[in-house]
Amino acid sequence: MLKQRVITALVLLSILLPALFYAPPWVFYGIALVFMALAGWEWGRLNGLSFYRATLLGLACAVVCGLLWFAGIVQVALPRVWLLVGCFWVLLSAWVLRSGVSAWSGYAVWLRLIFGVLALCLTWLAVAQARFLGLDFLFSVLALVWVADIGAYFAGRALGGRLVKRKLAASISPGKSWEGVFGGMVGVIVLALGWRYVDMMSAAAMPSLFTHLWVRGWLFLVVAVLFLAAMSVVGDLVESLVKRSAGFKDSSALLPGHGGVLDRVDALLPTLPLAMMLYSF
Repeated sequence: MLKQRVITALVLLSILLPALFYAPPWVFYGIALVFMALAGWEWGRLNGLSFYRATLLGLACAVVCGLLWFAGIVQVALPRVWLLVGCFWVLLSAWVLRSGVSAWSGYAVWLRLIFGVLALCLTWLAVAQARFLGLDFLFSVLALVWVADIGAYFAGRALGGRLVKRKLAASISPGKSWEGVFGGMVGVIVLALGWRYVDMMSAAAMPSLFTHLWVRGWLFLVVAVLFLAAMSVVGDLVESLVKRSAGFKDSSALLPGHGGVLDRVDALLPTLPLAMMLYSF
């Protein structure tokens, strides 16, 4: 399993890193579009579609992303759209998680499919706009999610259940603990303040998300990154809820050793659009 994970990670890095650093961003946009299409296929399978119909759903995701791309929306500031998307994610995810695993299959299939397509296409638009704003900006958002996940893993392993006996969401993801969440939040605060300091010392031409947030003061920065870290956990929980409802352990086997594409991007689905919302303020 470990060997598979390492090989898959190396293959993905060999594709993603050159695309990220390639000067014209269209290569990265295209690869991100392919990943969203694959995630759309997985979403269809998780919600009971046949292989053929799930494939059509993935193609629909690709078409919508492609239309946004060719219409030039990537270069357009969308503050009201991102505010609406942010409210949509906060309110709808709270409703879904509160309703629980058993309620998910009771929602109309077309409604669940539309939710997935919208979430994936808006995530593609958010990552494309973040790349358009600069590598430092995009990497700062990705790093926030990665650090929140890593901090949660190690804090959960070391302290899980020792400070707070109650699990974070026992019926959805039994392995997640409140200590893990707190560990991830400490990690993102350290990351944000450290990255801001480096930006300040280097007078970065393309500042990170953290420097943009710092403009409104250190307190706004701290509250904003805690909010983003919390929403990355929410994205993970929502995907876990859908998988548990479908009886799946992983969203697919497309990435040997890692599960599926959705398993890798679940935390990014709310975080990237919300980062664009905070940037747009």
